[in-house]
Amino acid sequence: MAEKLLVEAVNDALHVEMERDASILVLGEDVGKLGGVFRATAGLQERFGADRCFDTPLAEAGILGTAVGLCMAGWRPVVEMQYDAFSYPALDQLINHVGRYRWRTRGAMSFPLTIRMPYGGGVRAPELHDDSPETYYVHTPGVKVAIPSTPADAKGLLAAAIRDPDPVVVLEPKLHYRTAKQEVPEGEHVVPLGEARLAREGTDVTLIAYGAMIPLAERAADALEGEASCEVLDLRSLKPLDEDALLASVSKTGRAVVVQEAPRVAGFAAEVAAVLAEKAIFDLQGPVLRVTGYDVPYPYWQIEDAYMPSVERVVDAARRLLAA
Repeated sequence: MAEKLLVEAVNDALHVEMERDASILVLGEDVGKLGGVFRATAGLQERFGADRCFDTPLAEAGILGTAVGLCMAGWRPVVEMQYDAFSYPALDQLINHVGRYRWRTRGAMSFPLTIRMPYGGGVRAPELHDDSPETYYVHTPGVKVAIPSTPADAKGLLAAAIRDPDPVVVLEPKLHYRTAKQEVPEGEHVVPLGEARLAREGTDVTLIAYGAMIPLAERAADALEGEASCEVLDLRSLKPLDEDALLASVSKTGRAVVVQEAPRVAGFAAEVAAVLAEKAIFDLQGPVLRVTGYDVPYPYWQIEDAYMPSVERVVDAARRLLAA
């Protein structure tokens, strides 16, 4: 084990996987000589050469379209979208091509493409650098979605995505790229897609979250200590979703608060709430509550703290459930 920041764990995963498999390529804006704007790809070009880690034009649709062709030619491309909202021009490629090729070829063609990108706010960045676009990708058939919250999971989920025969979008919480070092397994480390992580055990209410909202949920659980016992469930994988872990936790606590940074309407928290309404209705002792961002464009950094979910909002939702 070695202590690493989350962004260092991402870099470690890329080094380990590229060493393991010569068919893996890394491409994106500034990923080569610069090592990425967050330095997530630092050292890759020096170690593996400019043929396996290379810069692209500032054209996200072109980057992902190139990766489509690379997959069809037998490579395993890892694409970096420099920021969350920069990925929107590539939605055409993702929806119309990336998500459909296995179906289009009747299963004859696998599509081992990984799309990784920083996501989320809280870093005092300008517009188009703070979105939480996970629902767009979850809603695309044929595409898997993973979001780590810890350095170890950042390494393990990225390795799983790269090894998967299907396209996987990995969203990395940029807010926590450099907040704290944690222990990360050295060498090969894979965290299977579709398995949630029980971040904290509790008995009274389950706080369900992923990515950057897990540390927030843990702080809310700390704030409620002595008043209520909070379980914190880290989904880690949005698609496939670990419904068994979700239902097991809520059947134990009887109450659920789902936390997401993205806008409220049609966000992933609504999907979680629907699953619980369909499959855990007799276990629930109250409604499933959501703590989310608001249905407005992500605001300028001067007021972003008022937009993002807070410990106070999560605590208030849990208290309302406990009082019901």
